[in-house]
Amino acid sequence: MQKVRIANVLLEETRQYRTAPALYLRTTCAAEEAEEGWRLSGPGTFDFTTFFNGLSVIKYDRYTTARSYHLHLELKGAAARVTQTCVDTYDYYSRPQEKTRVDVAASDEWVPVDIELSYAPTDVIVGFVIEAEGEVLLRNGYYAASVEDGAVREVELALSTTTFKKESYITHNIDLVREQILGGDEAISQHFRMYVIDNGRTLDAAALSGDGVTVYPNRNVGGAGGFAYGMLLAQEQDVTHVLMMDDDVEVSPESIKRTYNLLTIVNDEYADAFVSGAMMNYDEPDIHWENLGFMTYNGVCKSLKPIFRMSLLHDCATCEAFEPAEDLYPDTKQRYAAWWYCCIPVSTIRENGMPLPLFVRFDDAEYGLRCKPRFMNMNGICIWHLAFFMRYSAAQERYQTARNGLVIQATTGVAPDTDFLVELDLGMRRELSKFNYADAELICEGLEDYLRGPEWFAQRDVAERRFMDANRSKERLLPLSELAELAKEVGVDFDRLRADDFFRDIPLGGQGVAGRLAGSFNRRLFESSLNGQLFGDLKPIEGKVALVEATGWSYPMGALFGVDTVVAVNIQLKAGVIRHRDNERGKALWQRYQQDVKRCQSEGPELKRRYAAARPLLTSVDYWKRYLDLD
Repeated sequence: MQKVRIANVLLEETRQYRTAPALYLRTTCAAEEAEEGWRLSGPGTFDFTTFFNGLSVIKYDRYTTARSYHLHLELKGAAARVTQTCVDTYDYYSRPQEKTRVDVAASDEWVPVDIELSYAPTDVIVGFVIEAEGEVLLRNGYYAASVEDGAVREVELALSTTTFKKESYITHNIDLVREQILGGDEAISQHFRMYVIDNGRTLDAAALSGDGVTVYPNRNVGGAGGFAYGMLLAQEQDVTHVLMMDDDVEVSPESIKRTYNLLTIVNDEYADAFVSGAMMNYDEPDIHWENLGFMTYNGVCKSLKPIFRMSLLHDCATCEAFEPAEDLYPDTKQRYAAWWYCCIPVSTIRENGMPLPLFVRFDDAEYGLRCKPRFMNMNGICIWHLAFFMRYSAAQERYQTARNGLVIQATTGVAPDTDFLVELDLGMRRELSKFNYADAELICEGLEDYLRGPEWFAQRDVAERRFMDANRSKERLLPLSELAELAKEVGVDFDRLRADDFFRDIPLGGQGVAGRLAGSFNRRLFESSLNGQLFGDLKPIEGKVALVEATGWSYPMGALFGVDTVVAVNIQLKAGVIRHRDNERGKALWQRYQQDVKRCQSEGPELKRRYAAARPLLTSVDYWKRYLDLD
């Protein structure tokens, strides 16, 4: 048997640690970086059974050839006790395992502590707690797995990140990789490289390249094109796995190290699996948004798991043990891993081909749905990303979604249980009912571009040009400072409002049984008439101006009912717009949309045949080399 280091005990002087320290340890005492390690300012208790420092034995047992696990620490200073802990899905607090306790005498020299970990079949996470009688220094803590001799796999890992004018993010991540991975003394340092695909051509490639990092200037081909570039490089070089990662993220290098270590001891069942890292909330670092997604029946990308707060130990265990009720919700089987952090075997790329040239939106979902891999994910493998509601884009959510959903299904047959037109219909109704005619038109344009067929779609200039067109055509928002005077003209005084006024809906009916019946009738009338634009003369229940959030998913029917004017505000951007009812334009766009849908249905079989026939071309290495000017 041999021991393989699989996870370091992680304490790092970062924004995440200072903002959400319970991701790393729980204590009422101070813990700070020192010259020789980390200073634990006791006397006190320091519990490392956390998101980053607990060992997910439920996942390592499932994914790897590990036979047992071990904890190694080095302590110096006051006397202390180290005890292993366990956690199952019913626990809210870690359970010390007294039989594992190691007493450490006070010492001015470093004292090694080694514990062979034990746990019950129902346990999900194991960890450890240090009870210090005074100040203790901690260094070189890690978990190791015992595996059979010769069972360690050879892994060559490439990190591919695509960037477009995000210089501060990408240079920071390059520095982290150079210092903590390539410049380290762990096994990964000799088996790792980093590709930076610069779609904006704004980085100094010569200055930033070298010592395992290479910057590749590229034309603006979107995320799909940038990641395709990384896939091409991985296939041409001595790489076994390529890790896709967004540019506008914060990453702990330890997540990358754990990914590499996991791949070296993966078992045969998961040898071809994708490693899917979690997206944590940049602004609330302990909020776990997603580590796997699925495509719903209606064509919506949704997290497979609920949102968790990983500073809570119970949530850490629940996240690791979570399994969806597939018998109740069969669409949860339509799973994919997003490319904010997704590690893919190069053998899978050679077998299944390259991504589709979608520019942005659904590129990662389509690839995961097409390959149908197993997935590996676990606590401690993650990035921090701005939440999607902080950066709503109509060009993506209206034009790209309308076009790309139909394209991916027709081309590679993914998400067979999904009807993408269901969500498009809801989106069209929402935008028209809010008088957002510009963004409603983007849906029509997306459908019509899909109807042009694969011959048009395959052209190398189409993806960027049409995305830029959509960005120019989307609804334009004004800064609130400029909008304030215009709003007063329609009776809205921003000085008297707060953010929650734009999120609040009002009842469609009144009180009691009669009110509920009136509300039900008003709702049907609102939906069928598109807020009175197709027919009827709806009378608002309260006021004449609707206050709504300026994002596509906002749909407060009661506030919108019968109004002629809408004031929409994007709270995050501090910008907004005033919309006015235009029945003629609303009717024209609805008729155009209905005609587009009829064409999609009538021409669907022939379109799907043509798109499917284009699949070998669109997913080929030769096509992508021409597309990226690499031929």
